[in-house]
Amino acid sequence: MALPVDIEALDKAFSGIGVDEKSLISILTNSNEEHKKSLRKGSSKLFIEDAKGFERSDQFSIKILKHQFKRFRDAVMLSVLHPWERDARLIEKAIRKGPKHYNVIVEMACTRSSDQLLGARKAYHSLFHHSIEEHLVTHIKGRERKLLVALVSAYRFDGPGVNEDVAKSEAQILYEAINNGEKNKLLDHEDAIMILATRSKQHLQALYQHYNQSYDKTLAQDLEGEGILKDTVECLCTPQTYFTRVLEAAVKEDADEESKRALTRVIVTQKEQLVKEGFVPNKIQDILLGLYKDFMLASIASGDIK
Repeated sequence: MALPVDIEALDKAFSGIGVDEKSLISILTNSNEEHKKSLRKGSSKLFIEDAKGFERSDQFSIKILKHQFKRFRDAVMLSVLHPWERDARLIEKAIRKGPKHYNVIVEMACTRSSDQLLGARKAYHSLFHHSIEEHLVTHIKGRERKLLVALVSAYRFDGPGVNEDVAKSEAQILYEAINNGEKNKLLDHEDAIMILATRSKQHLQALYQHYNQSYDKTLAQDLEGEGILKDTVECLCTPQTYFTRVLEAAVKEDADEESKRALTRVIVTQKEQLVKEGFVPNKIQDILLGLYKDFMLASIASGDIK
């Protein structure tokens, strides 16, 4: 018969993001059939006892468990791919999966250097025999299309130097567009899209500071609830805020599967930024499990910046 400590350890092995492979090996390889039967009876996370006393698997729980076992594999694959291929595949998948995933396109377009984004666009040609822009136009029919096409087409100036007067005047343009009853139409605002899609990140960060100093709310606050517009501003102007928001959403008790997947994507693909910002993984280490946990924490700690 399984001891309560074994049942507790089995449940704990599945009670996080990832699975505790070492505990599973220890428990299951040392179990005979009677021991496994009592494990099934005691493990409400994976098994349901029917009216005849048969301990059958809970298929919904098994489906969730499959996602947990895949996390380590997915993290490894994202790490081993060429960065250009990795980003191209993430963008293509986001286009296919629809509006709830457009933040991934924004993330790839706005956190990469101009050369890195150009590399992803070249990889997309080779992998999918179309341009990113063509697939965006083909598959996205909503108002987000214009901004997304502009973002992935950008080749921003990466050097220093900001014209503060221009940054201040463009902060005013955004403020007036948002606060003159046009916030919901900002995706159609030609000047707003031009500013977000063409200006250097240094320029946009200066614009962000002018906006915050001149008005009652920050630009991000004024765009609260505006989906990819807020994501765009945060990725370009305050990437650490964006990454923290994504990571915190992933480890919430009620986090959905897409939020949890974002944890892998951000840590593996944005490691350079996380290391640069001095990200300390205290908020994630207690909820991650097994090889997935080891891989995620080692990825951040290694500082292996490419």
